[in-house]
Amino acid sequence: MTHVPDISPEETWQALQADPRAVLVDVRTDAEWNFVGLADLSAAGKQPLLIPWQVYPSMQVNGAFADHLRQAGVTPDHKVYYICRSGVRSLAAGAAAQDAGFPHAFNVADGFEGPPDAEGHRGQVAGWKAAGLPWRQR
Repeated sequence: MTHVPDISPEETWQALQADPRAVLVDVRTDAEWNFVGLADLSAAGKQPLLIPWQVYPSMQVNGAFADHLRQAGVTPDHKVYYICRSGVRSLAAGAAAQDAGFPHAFNVADGFEGPPDAEGHRGQVAGWKAAGLPWRQR
């Protein structure tokens, strides 16, 4: 049985800086990477791995997800932090990765943008951006 623990964006950032083998996998779509932004890991000497969990525009689950992890150099020894918009797709991706032999999976709680605020805007209430962690437009 898989269990992917939630971890805060701040704890994720600390782990990415402290552990040279820690990896951030952004499982959003290419449209989200291009128009919303990405975590900027340059201060940790890293770049996020961009591996979509669902393929835009059909939003079908990426059947080659585990293969893409392997092709990106991820091994069962790596601690892998999965991030999406709000923490739902990343949880599913982390569970699938565990099932595929990557046991050290963590879900970035509230994702990159978190839930919408009272006006329906994301990125203000919780998540990577709201925490003030480094990010950039692509």
